[in-house]
Order: sequence, then structure tokens, then C-alpha cells
Amino acid sequence: MKKDFKKWHEEKSGLHDEKQRPFFREGEVWFCALGANVGFEQDGNGVDYLRPVAIVRKFNKEIFWAVPLTRSHKQGVFYFGFKLDDQTSTAILSQIRLVDAKRLFYRLGIMRPADLEETKKRLKALLP
Repeated sequence: MKKDFKKWHEEKSGLHDEKQRPFFREGEVWFCALGANVGFEQDGNGVDYLRPVAIVRKFNKEIFWAVPLTRSHKQGVFYFGFKLDDQTSTAILSQIRLVDAKRLFYRLGIMRPADLEETKKRLKALLP
């Protein structure tokens, strides 16, 4: 599939120059403009290149670690399934990344505290 990196770069420039950072907390799930990325990195979809992400670590009001989510059922050490508003989401742990809050569009929900802690535990287990 051919990706339109030029269009994404135009969108990303707008986010950088014009978008205000919303208030966010650890454990929240947001639609986030992840963009068009290289190879097997998780992309966003649609006009705004959005994908749901779980905020697993807030560093300050500007940046955080995000784990992209999917509705596809996946198993293994690189995935963690949890319920969000009565639907199953799967965190793609291997795709964790640092994100600026300017990429956040709107909040979808909040993870249960036990699911957030389990996500963090599984991320730590991936470290050598």
C-alpha cells in the first residue's frame, strides 16, 4: 500500500504550529494523530491520521508514553487485551512511543486502574 507521507507532513506541520495541548492523565485512552509511518510502525487512519492510544506514563503537561490500541484480538507477550466501555481493546506493547500532547484529539475513555497497572507490568517485562 502506498502511503501519502507528503499529506501527513502537511497535517503534522499544522499540529505543531496551531494545535493547543489538551489536559490529559495516565490511564486515559485518546484518539491521537499518529500519522503515516514507516514499515510496520502503527499508522493513524482517516483524514486526521487518528488511532486510539492508551496513555501509560505522563512526564509533564506536554509529553507522555503512548501505547497504540487495536480492536483486533491478538495474543502473546507483545499484546495486552482489556475492556474499555464493554468492548475489548488490545494494547500493542511493542509499539510504545513518546508523544506530544498536541497530537491528542479527543478522549475515548479511561482504563480500569488494574488494567493500567498490568499494562505497565507487561511493558517492564519486555525490557532486557
